[in-house]
Amino acid sequence: MVATGGTSVGPLLQATKTVPVVFANVPDPVGSGFVESLSRPGGNATGFVQFEYNLSGKWPELLKQIAPDVQRVAVLWDPSIIAGIGQFAVIQSVAPALGVEVRAINVRDKGEIERLVGAFANLSNGAMIVTASALAFVHRDLIVQIAARHRLPTIYFQRVFVSSGGLISYGPDFFDQYLRAAGYVDRILKGERPADLPVQAPTKYELVINQQTARALGLTVPPILLARADEVIE
Repeated sequence: MVATGGTSVGPLLQATKTVPVVFANVPDPVGSGFVESLSRPGGNATGFVQFEYNLSGKWPELLKQIAPDVQRVAVLWDPSIIAGIGQFAVIQSVAPALGVEVRAINVRDKGEIERLVGAFANLSNGAMIVTASALAFVHRDLIVQIAARHRLPTIYFQRVFVSSGGLISYGPDFFDQYLRAAGYVDRILKGERPADLPVQAPTKYELVINQQTARALGLTVPPILLARADEVIE
């Protein structure tokens, strides 16, 4: 079986301890109890982690590059998941060196997002970071609209936000994860055991910038950032 995300893997592993499970886009398989370790999974599941937590430290750095005046950053997160806590902790750890103050905003429901982001937007020199979670993805259109309405430079964890009008995203290439997961399925069908196949981190990351959104926010994207981008949406 192939599963996406921790919310799918957990129920599968409760249902079976024998059928092989290959997962993709799982934030913390060890912390979630899906595998014993990354190098030796030990059970009937293996696959590919969504990202390494250190990736989260890149988001405030990129925000400061594209919007140097930013002093306050609202971090949209899901505190009920391990990944939400881990991402926020990394962002907090790098924020002082960048001269920014961070504030957590839950993404549990639309009303809460609108109310808390609206209050945050009353402060000057604000921006947002949208961390990876299923709830952020569910509310993605609303979040992009709110960011535009309040003119908040925002960085996202996935390119789909930017193709929908968001400013910038930096994260793993999820399509590549599924290609690699297919390789694991092939190896298991040929006789290898999930317990012996190490859980792997992403190897491809993509930086996507929406120039139209940058212009609407009055931002000039530095040429060095444009040169690094994997995709620039005009």
